[in-house]
Amino acid sequence: MEPLRIGTLGAARITPTALCKPAARLPGAEVVAVAARDEGRAQKFAAKHGIATVHGSYEALLADGNVEAVYNPLPNGLHGKWTLAALAAGKHVLCEKPFTANVEEAEQVAAVASASGLVVMEAFHYRYHPLVTRLLEIVRDELGPIRRVETRMCIPLPMRNDIRYDLALAGGALMDVGCYAIHQLRTLAGAEPEVVSAEAKTIRPGVDRWAKAEMRFADGSTGAIECALLSGKVLTLGARVMGERGELKVTNLTGPQYYHRVVVKTQDPGSGVKARRSEKVKGEATYWYQLEAFTKAVREGGPVLTPPADSIANMRVIDAVYRAAGLEPRQPSSPGA
Repeated sequence: MEPLRIGTLGAARITPTALCKPAARLPGAEVVAVAARDEGRAQKFAAKHGIATVHGSYEALLADGNVEAVYNPLPNGLHGKWTLAALAAGKHVLCEKPFTANVEEAEQVAAVASASGLVVMEAFHYRYHPLVTRLLEIVRDELGPIRRVETRMCIPLPMRNDIRYDLALAGGALMDVGCYAIHQLRTLAGAEPEVVSAEAKTIRPGVDRWAKAEMRFADGSTGAIECALLSGKVLTLGARVMGERGELKVTNLTGPQYYHRVVVKTQDPGSGVKARRSEKVKGEATYWYQLEAFTKAVREGGPVLTPPADSIANMRVIDAVYRAAGLEPRQPSSPGA
């Protein structure tokens, strides 16, 4: 089967890890083009990663007939605009998280994607790793009815001028690490939450550096998320699921290829006997599984676990947390940003 020919918009820091390295090990994918507003930067990126074609603009890459699919790792506020442009050019899209700036923009992109018949996937790479499959098995088979789900993702980003703190580019902790925490909460709960309350701390007006929120689900169970790019918690990421018959704790479900640990505690409802065990799930890097799924979706009609409908649901929760915390949802970046 001919490899899927992918072009990348920009030379973002995540691109080598999320696209170039897994493509080099996947016979079904090939990175054939890169575009950047700074063509010199694109030339250096192409030389380093063995990419044949360099374009001096995003428009030129989208017009390239050799490019079948586009990887969109641009700043948050530009995701929607350039995903729509790629769809208009007839390209499949793997779009970095968060999918868009807000839920209204997500709905707009989803409608165009549906009408196009093209594959559009949000790059929640962790979702494609076998670890998540195993976690969902444990939740389903061992914990009983779920009572509470908690997720957290706090990482250090002390660089105050980083674009992830730029409101004009739809920045903020919720948009960066928080979208993971919310997605993982929804995935493990298998349901959509309602935001009960939220609070946030800002690094500058309107831009959150830390946030947490309390949630509830239709069946009466509860949830909570915490996220930060700058807080007293230097590095913490994981999840906890509490059910009637047991509890699951997982450390680092976002990047399990680096390190992860799963701890399961259960109690037999009849005998009252308690058990505790730990597990690890072997596998490739999350990005490898993600790119494999993307290529199979395009070439074979394989399943997309993070489609636009899922992106709408995630953005809806992000927007609700912002409002509950007294902040405004993000807006798409203005032309020329």
